[in-house]
Amino acid sequence: MDNIRFLLFGALALLLLMIWQAWQRDYGPQLQPPVETTSSITPSINTDTLGTVPNIQAKASNALTAVPQAMEEITTPTIKITTDLLDIEVGTQGGDILNVYLRDYPLSLKTPDVKFKLLNSGATNRFIAQSGLIGSNKETAPTHEAIFQTSQQEYRLAEGEDTLEAVLTWQHPSGIIVNKRYIFKRGSYEIELRHEVENSSGQNWAAREYHQLQRSRPPEGEGNRLLYTYTGSAIYTQEGKYEKYSFEDMDDAALNRDTTGGWISMIQHYFLGAWIPPAGEKTHFYSNKLSNDRYLVGMYSPLVTVADGKRYEFTSQLFVGPKLQEEMGNAAQGLELTVDYGWLTVLAKPIYWLLQQMYSIFQNWGWAIIFLTIIIKAAFFKLSEASYKSMANMRKLAPRMKALKDRYGDDKAKMNQATMEMYKKEKINPLSGCLPIMVQIPVFIALYWVLLESVELRQAPFILWLKDLSLQDPYYVLPVIMAASMFVQQKLNPAPVDPMQAKIMLSLPFVFGIFFAFFPSGLVLYWVVNNLISITQQYIITRRIEQAAS
Repeated sequence: MDNIRFLLFGALALLLLMIWQAWQRDYGPQLQPPVETTSSITPSINTDTLGTVPNIQAKASNALTAVPQAMEEITTPTIKITTDLLDIEVGTQGGDILNVYLRDYPLSLKTPDVKFKLLNSGATNRFIAQSGLIGSNKETAPTHEAIFQTSQQEYRLAEGEDTLEAVLTWQHPSGIIVNKRYIFKRGSYEIELRHEVENSSGQNWAAREYHQLQRSRPPEGEGNRLLYTYTGSAIYTQEGKYEKYSFEDMDDAALNRDTTGGWISMIQHYFLGAWIPPAGEKTHFYSNKLSNDRYLVGMYSPLVTVADGKRYEFTSQLFVGPKLQEEMGNAAQGLELTVDYGWLTVLAKPIYWLLQQMYSIFQNWGWAIIFLTIIIKAAFFKLSEASYKSMANMRKLAPRMKALKDRYGDDKAKMNQATMEMYKKEKINPLSGCLPIMVQIPVFIALYWVLLESVELRQAPFILWLKDLSLQDPYYVLPVIMAASMFVQQKLNPAPVDPMQAKIMLSLPFVFGIFFAFFPSGLVLYWVVNNLISITQQYIITRRIEQAAS
């Protein structure tokens, strides 16, 4: 039992290895099978469920999968829409949302005037939001290939106004008119979409509304090699709740599911785009693998018949922006789950709430992390105290352990027997130092995911040289402090009797210092504060026990 501390550091190393393997499994780059570019595309929906309107099955298949086959940038004329939060470009072909810039989120701190581009119609890294109507006759319903007209080329949310509407119009000679109306609200990343249909064709008209997100698979090796985060599709249904549906899943099988309500999305680290149907509406989810390494996930509504001389309005919502949990939760049930804490969500959510409360007090995410760490350490004070008392008692026995080692040499059986007799005589349970730490590990992992997934820490400054808590420390100050604190902690604990174990223990602070040098500085700040508090607590307890024994 003389290597308890070694076992604890081994458990920590194993824990980090498990996290690393989970990243690689869930988020890391995968081998990509070659994608064949052909002139036809496999239908992205189950056309058997499209109803009994004549010829609608074939028309729907063509409408929902028709996308440019070449890698060129989309060059359709656009209208520009500016709100307090978004700069948007909408194509007149299909009324698709092609480009979205987030005005409150610079691409980097070095270029504050260059805003982060979430939706992108470029040839690479394409990410666009498409929508349209599928009719019994493709010519009498505007798909995302139809050409719309607009009365103005630019819309801007003026000072003092809370709502902005942009309208595109499509008209068919038969007497069908469709107004595609986008509605924006001040302070919101939600965009309301309405397809307003007027039927003056002299006969009944039937169609479905569909929405889809088209995205390129990210290039292999993009981003931080040590901190892979998930990029791909995610869906929510009443039956299955929150589910990831990755590009690899789309390679294997197309999504084909009927549900009520829910939502579809394409997500990435910190940001997402999500189509949200009306609550309670029956919806069909689908996906499709396109050419040129592009994928789409979509949904379509039930078939609606509009009588001659009548009007009908299809409605939906598009959320496009940062993963702000309160706003996403207000937009749709379960949308906040795209901030994915995995199986530790039950612990991570209260930790995130507490982190927000700390920020509301200090208005600085660095100080919020520090005081959150202090609160968590205080909550586990008694458990930590028991652990440190056990370590201090083990440290007191270190000379006697060395004497036993010298006496019995390599006879491990007699060595273990003598060690257990000594523990029993001194009334020491070496496991009492392990169990309190094991209890705290899930909380520490949950806090780790909170700090990694929170968009609030993106480009959030702390002090002096720490300008962005989501990036690594540029001067490696925090990793060095963390490694030094680990070394000090080792000196407060009983040294391993085995020389090889002692050498391994001495190398661990150096190894973890290098490992954490590439972690976001906000995460390293947590570990540094946690270590410093632990050192202070352990030093006081150790001194008390040593003074009592003298």
